[in-house]
Parts: sequence; C-alpha cells; structure tokens
Amino acid sequence: AHRELAREAVRKSLVLLKNGKSAHAPLLPLPKKAPKILVAGTNADNLGYQCGGWTIQWQGVSGNDLTRGTTILSAIKNTVDPATQVIFNENPDPNFVKSGGFSYAIVVVGEPPYAETFGDSTTLTIDEPGTSTITNVCGALKCVVIVVSGRPLVIEPYLAKIDALVAAWLPGTEGQGVADVLFGDYGFTGKLARTWFKSVDQLPMNVGDPHYDPLFPFGFGLKTKPLRGTEY
Repeated sequence: AHRELAREAVRKSLVLLKNGKSAHAPLLPLPKKAPKILVAGTNADNLGYQCGGWTIQWQGVSGNDLTRGTTILSAIKNTVDPATQVIFNENPDPNFVKSGGFSYAIVVVGEPPYAETFGDSTTLTIDEPGTSTITNVCGALKCVVIVVSGRPLVIEPYLAKIDALVAAWLPGTEGQGVADVLFGDYGFTGKLARTWFKSVDQLPMNVGDPHYDPLFPFGFGLKTKPLRGTEY
C-alpha cells in the first residue's frame, strides 16, 4: 500500500514543461503500441539516481541494488504493449539512432545523487553525457526528455530539439508512476514549485523581481487528459 501511495505521489508531482513542437501536435501521451522504441540516458535504469541523496547512505548510491523499486526503464517495459520492442542504449551514437527504425525515443537524464554541500554547483548542468544524448537522439527522432534532478537544471540550449520535456524531480523507487502519465493511464497535473531559469546568470531569480524572465515561470505546468481503454 505504501508503494502505491508513493507511485501516486510520483504521478502528481511530475511537471510537463513542453508537449510537441507546436501546441497543435502534442507528443504525449505516447502510444503503447509501436514496432520499436528507444530508451536512452544515464538516469533511465538507475534506481539510486531516482532516489537521490539521503537514501540508504548520506550521499545516496548509484545502481539498482540499494533497495526494492522500479526503474523508469523497467516501468516503460511494463507499460507498453507486449509486441512493442524496447531498446535501451545509455548513450547511443547518431548512426545507431538513425538506423534503428525507432518510432520515438524516451531520454532520461539529470543528476547523480548528492546531499548538502556535495551538491553545490555554479553551473547547474545536466550530468554528462546527458546533453550529448539529448543532441544525438532528439536530433534524429521524436523524443521526450525526462529530467531526473533535485532542482532546475540548464535545459534552454537544447529545448528547440526536444519534442516533449518532463521535470520528474527525484521520483524515488516508484518509476512506474512516470510511465503512468507518459503513456496516458493518468494525466499530467503537476505545477512548478519553483521558477525554472534560462541560464545561471539570472540567479537568484524570484517571482516579483523586476527582471523576472524565466524559461518556465513559477506555477507553470501543462496538462494532459488520461486516455480511456487500452487500445492506444
């Protein structure tokens, strides 16, 4: 029961920041039935990265052996149609992406775990090779990028390449909650609890500042409606 509650919390906390290159052509929810899809990124199959710091150990840990749970990759495999082939490549090169015959891609990037001063950063960048993965995959395929992080990170330089963007924060053990909304079993409802900046030069930046010019303002969040039935 407590894992179900945690899964619900994940669904409700995810924030949809972009959905389609234009409002008339949304990418999400993704179809469960597709011949072959690509999942990429350092944070797609790493339970420790989903949980962040203060988990089992002070600074958190990497990998899938720290506790019971579901990675986002496992959740995707659990959710798509049984006939849909899910290919995972953490950091594919452009030729692999272009020649794979993929219907679409899900790229999961972000930060490694940290706590307290170990997480201090003056750049707030996505952990490498995350930005390369975004460029290689989203340059060739329709893609949704999921950012797994404890805070807003620099995403503005890559935004034009990205079809759909989701802030997943640190979803913890229940990655299934991410798949619940990606594929339309539930709708996106979450709103930003803090301003998402364009560049670190703007920080600190808060609502009401004279030069408030965020990438996504405080309280922003797109919605999707849940799809009914399973034939999609």
